[in-house]
Amino acid sequence: MVFQLDIDFVFPPVYLSEEDGLLAVGGDLSPERLLLAYQSGIFPWFNEGDVIMWWSPRMRMVVDPEYYVVPKSLRSTIKKTSFEITWNTCFEEVIRQCSETPRKGEQGTWISDEIIRSYSTLHKMGYAKSVEVWQNCELVGGLYGVDLGHVFCGESMFSKTSNASKVAFVWLVNHLKENGYAMLDCQMYNHHLALLGAQEIERENFMKILKDI
Repeated sequence: MVFQLDIDFVFPPVYLSEEDGLLAVGGDLSPERLLLAYQSGIFPWFNEGDVIMWWSPRMRMVVDPEYYVVPKSLRSTIKKTSFEITWNTCFEEVIRQCSETPRKGEQGTWISDEIIRSYSTLHKMGYAKSVEVWQNCELVGGLYGVDLGHVFCGESMFSKTSNASKVAFVWLVNHLKENGYAMLDCQMYNHHLALLGAQEIERENFMKILKDI
């Protein structure tokens, strides 16, 4: 069954989610609820104008930074680039670019103004962070997510020039490895993430890593 959230900051156990991963609807996007969601293995995902939907899929797309190997084709691509990378210097611009940059095969965006406000507040609280990719002093790519201290929960990425988001992804994985993170959470499977080296694991294993603080 799908649970209806109320004003209380409480989520049902993730194992009660539907086959497609949908766990609950409703509630709000307050920073406190968002942070609790990520700490509980849950994330929001819904179209603008629809009811808020909360997910915890049976299979989780992740990267283990310790054992991550950059795909061979991507290694040669990175060597040929001349990007500059910064960490967490212009979060709001990154999330707005993730919202506004067109994506192949997609119409519109789920990153609404409310999402931008909520995650920007999480950023000011020290939880939401970004990677920025620059070329000739222009922001050409990046990504953002929620930093739980031992797990980084990736949310979205954008690219205005070829390979910029891929470079941001690899930079983030290396950053997480250097700082002892256990996992990069990429949420749900898609082909692009698979090409970048992310893999699916069972939700039970994901939750064990998440709760091993």
